[in-house]
Amino acid sequence: MDQGESTPEKGQPGIAEAALFGLCPQCGGKTLFARGVRFAERCRACGLDYDSFNVGDGPAAFLTLLIGAAVTALAISVELTFRPPLWLHALMWVPVTALAVIFGLRVAKAALLASEFRNRAKEAGSREL
Repeated sequence: MDQGESTPEKGQPGIAEAALFGLCPQCGGKTLFARGVRFAERCRACGLDYDSFNVGDGPAAFLTLLIGAAVTALAISVELTFRPPLWLHALMWVPVTALAVIFGLRVAKAALLASEFRNRAKEAGSREL
């Protein structure tokens, strides 16, 4: 194991568990999101300040490419197999895409925050140790 990587302490969820269920990376409480894909300001159970983490827009850009490619591939295969009318494509793929983006963004943002917490990531040029 690398020196910069830390192992979870007892009671702390793993990165995947925190990401899938919106758990606080410090105490495991289900307090990570205030609503939708917006983080709460801090954990209501242990007080961890979520605003101190810099998740940014990286997950959104990555998910746009990933989900866009998957939905396009599925839509093409459905078109070639069943030849549904255009209105049925719109009826199917718009909600699928919206739900995939929302769920995927929650998971990706939570995973990135949990990873930053686990690895004690700081801003470049930060003098804090």
